[in-house]
Amino acid sequence: MTANSLFYLLITIIIIVFLIESLLDFLNARHYHKNIPEELSDVYPEDTYQESIAYKKANHRFKFVSSLASLGFMLAFFFADGFAWVDRIARSFSNNTVVIGLLFFGIIMLMSDILSIPASYYKTFVIEEKFGFNKTSVNTFFMDKLKGIAMMIIIGGGLLAVIIWFYQITGSYFWMYTWALIAIFTLAMNMFYAKLIVPLFNKQTPLAHGDLRDDIERYSRDVGFQLKDIFVIDGSKRSTKANAYFSGLGSEKRITLYDTLIQDLDNEEIVAVLAHEVGHFKKKHIFFNLILSIILMGVTLWFLSLFIANPLLSEALGVSQPSFHIGLITFGILYSPISEITGLIVNIVSRAFEYQADNFAKESYDGEALISSLKKLSKNNLSNLTPHPAMVFIHYSHPTLLQRIKNIRG
Repeated sequence: MTANSLFYLLITIIIIVFLIESLLDFLNARHYHKNIPEELSDVYPEDTYQESIAYKKANHRFKFVSSLASLGFMLAFFFADGFAWVDRIARSFSNNTVVIGLLFFGIIMLMSDILSIPASYYKTFVIEEKFGFNKTSVNTFFMDKLKGIAMMIIIGGGLLAVIIWFYQITGSYFWMYTWALIAIFTLAMNMFYAKLIVPLFNKQTPLAHGDLRDDIERYSRDVGFQLKDIFVIDGSKRSTKANAYFSGLGSEKRITLYDTLIQDLDNEEIVAVLAHEVGHFKKKHIFFNLILSIILMGVTLWFLSLFIANPLLSEALGVSQPSFHIGLITFGILYSPISEITGLIVNIVSRAFEYQADNFAKESYDGEALISSLKKLSKNNLSNLTPHPAMVFIHYSHPTLLQRIKNIRG
């Protein structure tokens, strides 16, 4: 294969991925007006149902236009030898391989982030605002962007620097050291994300003593779930959408409730939601997902080690001097079809786990309370009750609301 043919293979992959995603979105959009199943007839009043359709249509149009614009920018960047241009800029500042790699990806990521701001701003302050979801101030929006960039520089830059250094000193064996590094980092994030990262963006406060806390602690004792903390996060600072999640491992386990969840659901429904989350822990889903993600990362890094030294990867992007950072860009695109397949498998496993967690909540607490909570959350989020089966199969990490209700009652 020549560098020119590899270049056009990259372009072909990018376009095919865009076309497949656009087709899935189109099929999904045609399902918006599908008749609501009887089991879901009480989720939306007619006026709210029509509002949910309008919300989904607005997001569909927005996603297509923004994705088409992103595709246009990407293709233009490829045909204009943009990566070679950025590589020359990075090399003009240093001869150190690690520094060059950091500058290269720093420029790429900064350009990408700046270009994404208009679309992100429009989605937040036009679409989400129009349908009553947005609570984000302009100041919070831009502060989040700056904090995100800072985290990318500190955490992402630090990891990348070590990975490039591994490649320099170990050659094709770098993947094993990188795998170990990422595995340790993943474990650390699972343990301490809520303590270290979340406070940078949101305020977390212990759940006040009262009926809700008593109900949660009583349920935890009944099922033998050792709970260290229950926190409330100020999700209403950015959106009216509600959520709850479980984080931490071992002695660091904690449950976090969005303040919007407490506003939207009654105590019984909240405990049912948490029973589902506890089900994930009891069924060892969290551990399995952690191990699966580490294994998939190891496989990806091993594949990378087989190709990264090939100068063709750099030449395909117009760069005559082979380098780790240019090869990483090319490999990422070439590997994307495999990533789609592994992502599909992960989603299939995830949906099976969701059924198991629902069953645990039904058996250990109350299935009807869980159904009631799921219906309320779907209504308040203007969720799509009739997604196309192809979209569900490929992209959904959770079963649809109808599938979950049938499973719980079945």
